[in-house]
Amino acid sequence: MNKQLSTDEFDALEQISRLSRNVKPGACVNRNAKRLCGIKFASYRKDGQLELTEEGKSVLFSKRCIDGLRAVQSNSAVTLSPEVFAFLSKKSYLETGSDGLQLSLRGMECLADIDAQRK
Repeated sequence: MNKQLSTDEFDALEQISRLSRNVKPGACVNRNAKRLCGIKFASYRKDGQLELTEEGKSVLFSKRCIDGLRAVQSNSAVTLSPEVFAFLSKKSYLETGSDGLQLSLRGMECLADIDAQRK
C-alpha cells in the first residue's frame, strides 16, 4: 500500500464495501469520497452509487490481513474470517499450534517490516 490512509478513510472503504443499492452513504463516506475516488479506491457507478474498485478491494483485504496478523499476535484463540485465514496460511504467515494459531517467523518479520515503514 503506497498511499497512506487514515482510520476514517479505511472506515469509509469498509462502509462502501457494505453499501447496498438505493441506500445513501453516511457522513464518513461522504467526507472521504472525493479522496478515495481521486486515488482510485472507489468510483461512482452510472446510477450515482459509490463502489469499490479492484484496487480498493485489494487495499481493504490487505488491511484485514494485517489486522488478522496483529490479532493472532495478541491472542492465539482469535477467529479469523475464512478468506483471511486461507490467505495467511497459504503464504505461511500462520502456524497452527497446540494452543491455537501462532505467527510463524515469516509472519513476525512481516509485522516488523510494516511497523518499520510506519515510522
